[in-house]
Amino acid sequence: MKHGNIYIGTSGWHYKHWTGSFYPAGTKPSDQFSLYKEHFNAVEINNSFYRLPSLNVFKKWHAESPEKFLFVVKANRFITHNKKLKDPEESIKRFFDNVKFLRKKLGPILFQLPPSWKKNVVRIESFLEALPKRYRYVFEFRNSTWYDEDIIQALRRHRSAFCIYELAGHLSPVFITADFVYVRLHGPGAGKYQGSYTDKQLAEWSKQCEEWKREGLDVFIFFDNDEKGYAAFNAKAFQKIVSKHKP
Repeated sequence: MKHGNIYIGTSGWHYKHWTGSFYPAGTKPSDQFSLYKEHFNAVEINNSFYRLPSLNVFKKWHAESPEKFLFVVKANRFITHNKKLKDPEESIKRFFDNVKFLRKKLGPILFQLPPSWKKNVVRIESFLEALPKRYRYVFEFRNSTWYDEDIIQALRRHRSAFCIYELAGHLSPVFITADFVYVRLHGPGAGKYQGSYTDKQLAEWSKQCEEWKREGLDVFIFFDNDEKGYAAFNAKAFQKIVSKHKP
């Protein structure tokens, strides 16, 4: 039986307040990725949500990362928040013109939808149809109206993943809609992007991820509780727990 892979990382690596905690004191910002990639096999690129990096930046990341390292790229907010997935052919062309330079190191593309936007079946169907078929996609729905059967079926038809996430006391449903599973952990407490996960909580997530892996699914799990570097420390502890399960 083919087993999947587990990719573990954080939502970004470039945090000033991680220097002196996760990164050694005195680490230069330009050296942070060199240290990050020593620990993890994947990362979420979050700054692309605000401003799409140039193609030369994507080329640089490809050249400076390990062979089996994967970059998840978060779609620009112009696509998800301004256009709300409307006119997809126009809005996604420039995005893919740049991210394609990650080549085989390009992981799933993450679309995080705004919390105020309610379910729109027609819009997401047309958007899914327009996406290039050779990539993986994952959708994080911040409004619970999207947790509906017609949305889940649309994702399954297009082999796109439903993002399982925890944020400010809310844990989304667990829907498996693709050949991979995607989890975002934004923090265990009432506040956004805050708090540290306990060993017990990490062990529970590890058990679930191992079950998905045994089913042949690739698993992506990213920590986004960047307060005090908790995300990096939690990801590192989680990686240690997962490694104990390896044959």
